[in-house]
Amino acid sequence: MPANTTTAALGATGQPDAVPAEAVTPLMRGITVLRHLTEAGGTLSPSGLERATGLARSTIDRITSTLARMGYVRLDGRDAVLTPRLMELGNAYLSALRLPALLAARADELADELDESVSLAVGDRDGIRFIHQATRRRAMSLSFRIGDLLPAERTAPGPLFAAEWSDADWARWRARRAADPQDRAFPAVPPREHPHPDEEFEHRAAQAAADGWALDDQLIEPGLVAVAAPVRDPRTGQVACVASVVSHTSRHTAAGLRDTLLPRLRAAVTDMERELRESPPPEPAAPPSGLATWTGASKQELGREFVESLARGLTVLTAFGEGRAELTLTEVAKATGLARATARRALITYEHLGLVRPGPHRTFTLTPRVLSLGFPPLSHTSLSQIATPHLADLSTRVHESASLAVLSPSGEEIQYTARVATIRVMSVNITVGTRLPAYATSMGRVMLADVPEQARELGELRALTPRTVTDPSALSAILDEVRTQGYALVDEELEEGLRSIAVPVRDRTGRVVAAVNVAMHAARHTADECVHDILPELRATAAGIEADLHVAGRFTRVSVA
Repeated sequence: MPANTTTAALGATGQPDAVPAEAVTPLMRGITVLRHLTEAGGTLSPSGLERATGLARSTIDRITSTLARMGYVRLDGRDAVLTPRLMELGNAYLSALRLPALLAARADELADELDESVSLAVGDRDGIRFIHQATRRRAMSLSFRIGDLLPAERTAPGPLFAAEWSDADWARWRARRAADPQDRAFPAVPPREHPHPDEEFEHRAAQAAADGWALDDQLIEPGLVAVAAPVRDPRTGQVACVASVVSHTSRHTAAGLRDTLLPRLRAAVTDMERELRESPPPEPAAPPSGLATWTGASKQELGREFVESLARGLTVLTAFGEGRAELTLTEVAKATGLARATARRALITYEHLGLVRPGPHRTFTLTPRVLSLGFPPLSHTSLSQIATPHLADLSTRVHESASLAVLSPSGEEIQYTARVATIRVMSVNITVGTRLPAYATSMGRVMLADVPEQARELGELRALTPRTVTDPSALSAILDEVRTQGYALVDEELEEGLRSIAVPVRDRTGRVVAAVNVAMHAARHTADECVHDILPELRATAAGIEADLHVAGRFTRVSVA
């Protein structure tokens, strides 16, 4: 699709709707940049963005500079890279929707029971978009991500949504099919080689309406089969989302899925509908505060390199969330601190782009299309990917090597999963994947300190140097102190001449899932200097990693290994 139509709302004819006079052009350009970065897997050079969007290089530079200031992209050498912070936009939609929070556990249980992948999807115009994935780890496994958009006619959920389409919806679908017969606008699926006639999908939609379920027999690609059933909104009776069981023909045929797994899927859907019916209304969570003031201060500091109208427009999306699914213009303005006129123009822009839809009583709601702003590539991020840029910044500030590690499954060792080393004549030579005894390392001690004493696995306490603490009682007392003070300093206990200091990294629940440290030769910093000079920098780094981890881990599983 040409660059100038990628963010436009398409009318029933398949052509872009006219841009409203009050739409915010810098905001539209910023959304275009974010979508092209998303389609490129999260990384693209400024020259690549220039070619993809058709925007001038100076405009690209100002947009990426603004997004970097907001923490939504990182400027890494010559590339713009999406960061986990951007997921707060998709989180706003998912938390307002509530379906992942209410139904994800049921989907996970079903996946465990059947040992097959289970998906939850919502309708997005003439496509379907995933809002939850419970996948099985196999050589031949499902690779779709939360936020991925698929054409309705090539999926199992599609006919169930299409059964409720209006005449205008069907007209839009036919126009899209005619304009894009190979599905080039859907990067999550392989291009279609042999398009099926429109009548075939129309028949499948009618059959799904009659049966209450639908099949996908290798429509996306050879070997992939799925069976789907609708989860209906108890208030309206309409399809709220669709649950699918997805498999491979080496395990099940489509007919086999229908005959053996559909009954269990329908039972799970019944449980999901009961969950929706019995769940109490959510308590509105507090929206982010001070956003308008922050954007104004950033404009003062950065000048023309900061596109204030883009930043203010993006803050409008964060006004929505749990208990704030439908907001009036006044409520959006109050939540963001923006003037009503500014909020109104942003909402008009988003309605044109299909990111917001008007609701009853002059309200607005987010649409699934918000997930197109970076969520798919970021939803598969790992803790090491999150941590590495923060470790690089830390290493630059303290001029020492910085690392992140997790506890091994046994709990007796630490395993390095991310590391940024400094270049010195004499340096700490450790690589990612290295395992060391937890009891004698600073990172091991901050993680062990979070484990209840009766559950700790310390292994054999061997003296690695004359300074190594090997007495269990003494080590227990040290771990108690580490838990109280929030850091561990290990002085030549792992290796003579090696000194390190570490702090914990906590997930959204407050549980320690990893640790970060700075390690150095003992001659370069005294123990006191480590505490007074390096510890504050370490804590700031851990806070940055935790902030990204908490955003990324709200509706996705972040791998910590």
